[in-house]
Amino acid sequence: MTDLSKLLDAVEDERTFLLFVEALRADRAAEDSVGQVDSFGRGELGWENHTIEEFLEAALSWAHDSHFGQTVGLADAPPWRKMATFLLAGKSYE
Repeated sequence: MTDLSKLLDAVEDERTFLLFVEALRADRAAEDSVGQVDSFGRGELGWENHTIEEFLEAALSWAHDSHFGQTVGLADAPPWRKMATFLLAGKSYE
């Protein structure tokens, strides 16, 4: 399985953003194939938001809470990395 955090750190432009999105999609597909969810609603690969609505709500919550990355060290990050972080937050942010 691809290390999403390493790919996230490498996002700096459109090409690396799309590589990250491909890996995130593959991670979600792998999660779906396992199908195991613990009593806290967390899948085996860490997915906590299992519908598109939950995913987007989590990503939006992260964006609001962090001022789109300003309060979590992304103030000077490339915009593509901020977008990748937004998507990754949809995986597990509550």
